[in-house]
Amino acid sequence: MAERQSGRHRRPRERQATYREVFAIGEFRALWLAQALSYVGDQLAQVALAVLVYHRTGSPLLTAVTYALTYLPPIVGGPILSGLADLFPRRSVMVVCDVLRACLVALMALQAMPFPVLCALVFLTVLLGAPFTAARAALLPDVLDGDRYVAGTAINNITHQTTQMLGFLGGGALVAVVGTYEALALDALTFAVSAIILMVWLKPRPAPRDGEQEPLALWRNTRDGARLVFGDPTLRSLVSFAWLCAFYVVPEGLAAPYAATYPGSTAVTVGLLMSAMPTGMVVGVFVFSRFVRPSDRIRAMGWMSMLACAPLIGSGMQPPLWVVVALWGLSGVGSAYQLAANAAFVAAVPPSGRGQAFGLAQSGILAGQGLGILVAGFAAELLGPQTVVALAGVAGLSVATLLTLLWTPVRGEMIATIADDMAEAERDRTAGPPAARGGGAPKALAEGARCAERPRRCPDDDVVTALEDD
Repeated sequence: MAERQSGRHRRPRERQATYREVFAIGEFRALWLAQALSYVGDQLAQVALAVLVYHRTGSPLLTAVTYALTYLPPIVGGPILSGLADLFPRRSVMVVCDVLRACLVALMALQAMPFPVLCALVFLTVLLGAPFTAARAALLPDVLDGDRYVAGTAINNITHQTTQMLGFLGGGALVAVVGTYEALALDALTFAVSAIILMVWLKPRPAPRDGEQEPLALWRNTRDGARLVFGDPTLRSLVSFAWLCAFYVVPEGLAAPYAATYPGSTAVTVGLLMSAMPTGMVVGVFVFSRFVRPSDRIRAMGWMSMLACAPLIGSGMQPPLWVVVALWGLSGVGSAYQLAANAAFVAAVPPSGRGQAFGLAQSGILAGQGLGILVAGFAAELLGPQTVVALAGVAGLSVATLLTLLWTPVRGEMIATIADDMAEAERDRTAGPPAARGGGAPKALAEGARCAERPRRCPDDDVVTALEDD
C-alpha cells in the first residue's frame, strides 16, 4: 500500500495543451478552416433557402418543411453512410463529399429550379454531410494526440457556437445585400474551397480497414457499429451522455413562443433567448478546456451534465427575462461536459471503427434534438412554453443523475489506473518515433486487442492514455 501511495506522489503533473500549440499543427489548421467555411456556408444557406422558399411559395408550411430537411437526412442515412469513413481513406471521403455538395448547391443557385427539385437537392446536400462529419471526427484523433485533441475539439465547438450566434444576423444582412441565389452560389464556393484545402494540406492515409479486403456492406457495418457502441458499458454510458442534449435543446426550439409570454417582446427578444445557451457553452468550453486538468474533466462530467438541465427548471417560475437568459446561459455552461465525453469516447473506440461509432452518435444527437423539439412543441400547445421548458429540465436532470450513478464506478476505475499506466505512457512517448505523435493509431490498435481480453479495463486504459499524453 505504501509503495502504491509513493507512486502516486511521484506522478507527474498533467499538462494541458494550449490553443497555440494546436493551431501550430498544419493538418489541424486545414481541418479547422475547412469546417469553419462549412459552418459559415451552412448558416448562409439556411437564411437564403428560408427567404427563397417563402418568397416563391408564400407558405410558412413549405418553408418549415424545407428547414426540416436539414434534420431528416442525417437521421435517416447517417448511421449507414458514416461507415464509408471506415471503408475508404478519410481524406478522400471528405474531399468527394465537398465536391458533390458544391455541385448540388450550385444547382440550387439556378433561378428556374422547381420546388420539389430544390427539396431533393437540399436533402442530398445535407445527407452528404454525414460521411463528411464522420470522416472528419475519425481523422481528428490521428492529427491531435492526448490533450491536444481536447483543445482542438474545444476550438471546433467554440467556432461552431460563435457562427451560430453571429451567423443568422450576418447571413440575413448578406442575403439582403447580394440576393438569395447569389448567397447560395457563395455557399457552393465555400464547399469547393474546403475541398481544395483538404487536398493540399491533409496528408494521405490508407483506409482504416484497407487490409481486411471486405466487400462494401454498409448495413452490416451499421449493425457492427451499433454492437460496438452499445455492447460496451463505457461506450454506452458516454453515448448516453451525448444524447442527453435532447432535453436541454428544448429552450432553443421554444424560444419564439417563450419570448411571446413577455409583453412588448420583439425579434430581438427571440434572438437574445436563442443566443443564451450558445454563449454559455462558449464560456464553458473555454474554461473547461483551458483551466481544468484532464482527469478532473472526467470527474466533473456527471455533475456538469446535471448542471446542463437543472437551471431550466427555474423557467417554470415565470422569472424576469434577464433571469431566464442567465439560467439558459448557465445551462449552456454545463453542456461543456460534452467535451470530456467526446474525448473519452474517441479514446475508447478502436481506430478502425471510429467513423461508424461517431456517425451513430451524431445521428442519435440529431434525432434526439429533432424529437425533443417536436414533442416540446406539441406539449407547449397544451401547457405553455414556460412549463414545458421546466419539465424538460426535470426530465433531463433525472436522466443525468441516473447516468452519473452508472458512470461513477467506471470513472473511479478509470482514474485509479492513471498512476499505474503513467510509467508505461511515459515510456511509450519517450521511446516512440516522432511519426507516432500524429495520433497514436498503433497504440490504440494494441489497446483494442487488450479489449477482447478484458473489456471492462480496456476503455479505462485508453482514456488514461489519452488524458496523460501531451
